[in-house]
Amino acid sequence: QVQLVESGGGLVQAGGSLRLSCVVSGRIFSISSMGWYRQAPGNQRELVATITSAGKINYQDSVKGRFTISRDNTKNTVFLQMNSLKPEDTAVYYCSAGIRQHVSAATLPYWGQGTQVTVSS
Repeated sequence: QVQLVESGGGLVQAGGSLRLSCVVSGRIFSISSMGWYRQAPGNQRELVATITSAGKINYQDSVKGRFTISRDNTKNTVFLQMNSLKPEDTAVYYCSAGIRQHVSAATLPYWGQGTQVTVSS
């Protein structure tokens, strides 16, 4: 009933840029925090960046100054602008959102299917 669909991944050379998008659809009463996580082969999933509904932002130290997270609350969409990409940024990137489906429901985490980002050296 709730879907998160990511787009914008791909193959890019080191130093290049990509912009990821994630659209949330379905039965939604409210969305609290939205964010991006990534998982490289053999590694655990890690936080990249999060943004609250009020616009408070948190970044992983390794992406500060290179990545920018933003959201469009009118379109239930979160973005991740990634600049100065490095080979170590290669991973599957997942969108996540805290969603309440109706006024009396709890806020639960939902995840997208992921989009591959590959940075060649």
